[in-house]
Amino acid sequence: MFRGATKLTLDDKGRMVLPTRYRERLRERGEGRLVVTVDRDQCLLIYPLPDWESTERRLMGLPSFNAQARRLQRLMVGYATELELDGHGRVLLPAEHREFAKLGRSAMLIGQGNRFELWDEQRWNERRDAWLATEQSSTDLPSELESLAL
Repeated sequence: MFRGATKLTLDDKGRMVLPTRYRERLRERGEGRLVVTVDRDQCLLIYPLPDWESTERRLMGLPSFNAQARRLQRLMVGYATELELDGHGRVLLPAEHREFAKLGRSAMLIGQGNRFELWDEQRWNERRDAWLATEQSSTDLPSELESLAL
């Protein structure tokens, strides 16, 4: 399970060092093999390979005649690229992925259970603040979330 928010720095080659606390789990779960793809929110999604394969099967099981499903397949499967952790816990993010997510040197790695989201730090802060402002202005929770209300 991946959770938490971690500030990272990408080097000049586009490599990022995964936090130590995740490396062993990633090596156990997928032998250090990962898949990076794009998300509609203009961030990157990073999965251990076995978790990606499960997600990919579900995506490809969607009806291809449905326009929204087809767009999702094109983006997520089309951009899916295998990566491998090197001996220093780094992965090289492809240039087209960094460009898509508008990643600069400062990034945020956000644990999301079976995957990570990777955001440009400034973009993450802007989106996070906008989401929080929206939450504060809305008092109605969907019934599924009412048990989480404070």
